[in-house]
Amino acid sequence: MNLFQRTIRNSTQVTGIGIHSGRRVTMSLHPAPSHSGIHFKRVDIKNSPIMKATALTVGTTENATTLGEGAGAIHTVEHILSALYGLGINNVYIEIDAPEVPIMDGSAASFIFLLKEVGIIQQTASKKFMMINKKIRVEKDDKWATIEPWSHLAVDSTIVFAHPVIKTQRYQLNFSCEEYIKQVSRARTFGFLKDVDMLKRKGLARGGSLDNAIVLDDYHVMNPEGLRYPDEFIRHKILDTIGDMSLLGHELIGKITTYKSGHNLHNILCREILAQENYDILGESQLPEEMKKTLDLRHAMSVF
Repeated sequence: MNLFQRTIRNSTQVTGIGIHSGRRVTMSLHPAPSHSGIHFKRVDIKNSPIMKATALTVGTTENATTLGEGAGAIHTVEHILSALYGLGINNVYIEIDAPEVPIMDGSAASFIFLLKEVGIIQQTASKKFMMINKKIRVEKDDKWATIEPWSHLAVDSTIVFAHPVIKTQRYQLNFSCEEYIKQVSRARTFGFLKDVDMLKRKGLARGGSLDNAIVLDDYHVMNPEGLRYPDEFIRHKILDTIGDMSLLGHELIGKITTYKSGHNLHNILCREILAQENYDILGESQLPEEMKKTLDLRHAMSVF
């Protein structure tokens, strides 16, 4: 088996609402050539630029990851980016007709379904991997995140909330396409009823509901169906982390460990990795044989 780059077989689209803007949005996804990466374009703005999804194009990171700044920014990109990375898709061109990617059910599951339905194809070019060379740690207040050398991508995350349903949760994902789909992709974003008014005053959460987020009152989960995983909260944090770290532009070989982190700290870590040039970009032929075999299995197309 060879580790080839991937795109989608045909164009497809989905319509939903933005969780923060509350606006209806249609997002269209199109196949893209090898080595192009993930690009976004706002089609509701005349002559808007095509924006490559990279860590250095990230603007604000309050409650979501935003590409660009000002009126042309594209908000809440982390879930679609996570789904693309989770399926090993490297090259896609995305058009949206509003400021924000649709939230769907608050997880990556709808995007996984959409991408699998339209079809995923291997391209002729080999994948490129970003292999981390040394450990880097970034901190902000009592929160921190690290990345260090590893044999594959692993994400080990911990969250701490003073809420009886969440408390302290920790989970490690040893990445493979199949494990991502089974263990992480269905985990929904979450928020607290007590914060709703504050968020709306900031122009956030205008489209939030029990249909697209886990909502907690002071003691309970308010969603009638309950949780999809007993520890759905930490699994969603890993979903977000993968989406944010995918903005490095290559598939990662390294272990990410986070404690109480969020979009801002993830972007700080990405920028520090780039600033320190703490990596090698390797093609399949440059990988050690044992690592190549491991990555073959972790990126296997059999799940499709």
